[in-house]
This record gives sequence, structure tokens and C-alpha cells, in this order.
Amino acid sequence: MSQSIQAVPPFIDAPVPYLRRQAARPTAREWRRHLALFLLTSLTTTFAGVLIVSPEIEPPVRPLASWLDYLLFVPESYLKLTGAYIQLAVAYPALLAQGVMFASALLAILAAHEAGHYIACRRYGVDATLPFFLPAPPLFLAGTFGAFIKIKSPIPSRRALFDIGVAGPLAGFIVAVPVAILGILILQPAPPITGGGIIFKDPLLFHLIARALGVQLSESALINPFYMAAWIGLLVTSLNLMPVGQLDGGHAVYALFNARVHRWLGRTAFVMVSVLAILGWTWHGSPSGFLYAVLLAVMLRVRHPQAEDGRPLDQPRMFVAILTLLVFILSFLPFPIEIL
Repeated sequence: MSQSIQAVPPFIDAPVPYLRRQAARPTAREWRRHLALFLLTSLTTTFAGVLIVSPEIEPPVRPLASWLDYLLFVPESYLKLTGAYIQLAVAYPALLAQGVMFASALLAILAAHEAGHYIACRRYGVDATLPFFLPAPPLFLAGTFGAFIKIKSPIPSRRALFDIGVAGPLAGFIVAVPVAILGILILQPAPPITGGGIIFKDPLLFHLIARALGVQLSESALINPFYMAAWIGLLVTSLNLMPVGQLDGGHAVYALFNARVHRWLGRTAFVMVSVLAILGWTWHGSPSGFLYAVLLAVMLRVRHPQAEDGRPLDQPRMFVAILTLLVFILSFLPFPIEIL
């Protein structure tokens, strides 16, 4: 007669194997909403691309005779300037075509970034929204405030948290590299800047690509749509990889180490960015660094969720972590803009 052998004593709960849940699929209504935001962002980024390659326009200013004239001066000038650039794009289709190139390249980088997050979420059965693309008002440099997905269910493990966090920046970087190569290849020289203007500093990746292609980078070169799209894409990548809060870099640090290291590195990054903001204002006349400092200050106040499974990362993910740090170094600019 055979007997069954019970390997686990009855007073000890047997471990429950981890079952990966199935992520919920987006509804038709969600698809329509996110598609509408994407199309609207396509329009605003196209306008931004036209603005980048167009000559500067001075809107007509009427005499200011009353308090009402002063009150309406800013919105009236804004609308007139916006209308002037729209008329310019209609009159010169080549400008509109370059605006479309800029929008296509930039949205490809942003879409790849968010798709990386979204696909990683679905792989681990984590509920997440489709990407929200955020349009920006006309005359805003990039034409968009970026894109994001919202995670709606707990993260099952530290490994899932790490994969979801780094998948976005790595995917966006992969798309940004060929866009940067194309933008550097078609750079055109221009006379040195003698008056006022804005200089966009080149990240390390641009310098390496230019050296490999035998191209000489110049601060006075004419900006083209692909160069600018890659520049903005790398800036967004480096900002997201800051080890703060629920930014992508914050997720990676939390998964690699623990809550204490995550909190310490986040505060250190905030202090460093704040110092760089002050130096950028003093040395280069650029207030852009203060926007990053404010963003990081907000992210520091957001509590990071814990992963349900606390097992440490494996060796392949450690290698990916080093690769992600390299992406940050290639993308980061301490002083991205100089205002003359």
C-alpha cells in the first residue's frame, strides 16, 4: 500500500506561487480620448517646428492710450503673433513641411518612451493607462509638455519596478540616436551670433556622433527640425532619469537599493540641480534650471509605492542599470541653454 508524504508540516503555511495577473485592456472610449490628445499634440508640435525654423516676426503694436489697452496688450500681442506664424506657414509650405518633420521626430521619441513603459506594464500584468500626450500652447518651444502613463495597480516585484522604470528612457534613447545622427548630418553653418539670442548646448552624445561623422559642431549653426527634436528628446530622457521620487530614475534606484538610498539620492539630486540652476542663471542668463528644481521639489513630496516582492535584482539587470547610467551621462546637460 502506498502512502502520500506531506513535505510541509500542517502548522506552516505553504508558499503561494506568484501568479502573474492579466492587465486590463483599454476601452474604446479611452482609445478615442488618448488619440484626440495625440492629434492635438501633433498640431501644437508642428506649430513649434514652424516656429523653430521661421524668421523672427515682430507683431504690430498699437498705441496704448487707456488702462484697457494695457490690460489687453499681452493677450492681443500673443494672438497676433500666433496668427502671423500660421499665415507664414500657409504661405510657405516648406516651413510647414519642416514643422511636420519636427513633430514626427519628437513624437516618435516620446511615443517610444511611453510605449516602453506601457509594454513593460502589460508584461507584468500591471494596469496602466495609454500614454497621455500633453499639448502646449502656441509659441511654447517644444509644442508639448511631454507625455506620461498612469499606473493603476500595485507593482508586483522590484524586478518589475526596475523593468518598467528603465524601459521608457532606453526605448526613447534608441529612437533619439538616429534622429540625432540625421540632425547632425544636415547641420548648416551660420555666421557667429553677435546680438541677442539663445544658444542650445550640445549633449555628450551629439559630440560623439559629430566626431564619428567628421562633422564640426558650432553654437551658431542653423537649427534643423531633427537636431532640435533629438535635443529635446535627450533633455527629457535625462530629466526622467534623475533619481528622484517617481521619475524613471527614481524607480530604478528604488528597485536597485532601498527606500533609504532612494530618499537620500533624491535629496542630493535636488540640491545639485538647485545649485546648477543658480549657476546657470549667473553664468548663462538662463532661468530654465529653476523649472527643473521646482519639478524635483514636487517629486520629492510624492511617496514612492513599495513593490510586493522584495527579491533583489539579478546580474543582467545590474548590467542594464549600468547601461541606463551611461544613457543619462550621454543625455544630461548641466547648462542646456545660454541666453545672450
